[in-house]
Amino acid sequence: MTTLADRHASLIEEAGKPIRARDAAVRLGTTEAALVASGATGPATPLRPDWAALIGAMPQAGRIMALTRNEHAVHERHGQFVDVSSGPGHILVLGPDIDLRLFPRHWAHAYALGGERPSIQVFDKDGVAAHKIFATEATDRDGWARILAAFAIEAAAEPPAAPPGPTGAADEGVVDASALRQDWLALRDTHDFFPMLRRHRASRRQAFVLAGQDLALKLAPQAGAEVLRLAAARGVPVMVFVGNRAAIQIHTGPVERLVDIPGWFNVLDPDFNLHLREAGVANAWRVVKPTEDGAVTSIELLDATGEVVALLFGARKPGEREREDWREIAALAVERLAVPAEHAA
Repeated sequence: MTTLADRHASLIEEAGKPIRARDAAVRLGTTEAALVASGATGPATPLRPDWAALIGAMPQAGRIMALTRNEHAVHERHGQFVDVSSGPGHILVLGPDIDLRLFPRHWAHAYALGGERPSIQVFDKDGVAAHKIFATEATDRDGWARILAAFAIEAAAEPPAAPPGPTGAADEGVVDASALRQDWLALRDTHDFFPMLRRHRASRRQAFVLAGQDLALKLAPQAGAEVLRLAAARGVPVMVFVGNRAAIQIHTGPVERLVDIPGWFNVLDPDFNLHLREAGVANAWRVVKPTEDGAVTSIELLDATGEVVALLFGARKPGEREREDWREIAALAVERLAVPAEHAA
């Protein structure tokens, strides 16, 4: 009987080069979690699914590389886990380098992989990667070993072998545009935005279309790359959010080394890498949210189904007003890339 690991080996042999596990799983008609669990990508040790304790133990490892991605963006950040806390439905990591919002209700499987790039890889209930942590040359290998010893188990539930079906755009019902706009204008914190969408049963994209162009203005898809180029050229620090339903990862700081590779826009700085699949960004929006600290401006990138690919803000902390140099960058993006109103819906 041909195993999944055998099929993976044949795929790599035919390709004549390494294939990333996520891409190999797609080509083999399985999930990345099943591929990892099979040992196809190297010996994989299942880990005890005590998520708060696992993440709470990560400071022992010292400097690592944290990776969170979705279908169209990959966010990699080097640093150390500090200030880890957990509460109902969430785990927070609020250090200056590793900044995460984790939602363990979606987590289901975790494995430790060895080899040249040891890692801890967490997958959701569908077998899709939620969050990964890689050991680096700067990692405390004794601390890493203690974490694995504390959480390794002999066997765990098998992850799903069949990939989830394709997801289309969310159904969008009737929304009272006037009431939505009134609530939007009454926002006092950016964190209140998603609860507002839920109250109105509006998708993010639907809210952008209905709110009015002073609050949400449609831009060409390349707006994300454009504002990062402007931020790099002007030395303006930014916040870059990339996430999926199980994790959100944030970089705060400058971006400097920008590299275009066919199909991908990349930030390749020593401690922060962003890989943005350009074809995956269906549209971008300049979004303004009122807060107690004044208006906050973001550039929000959505895919064809309306899901968030990435969010870009000027660097700021709660209690601070938004940077004027970031507002100037957003205004330039509007000037150069605004979509005419008749094409904005």
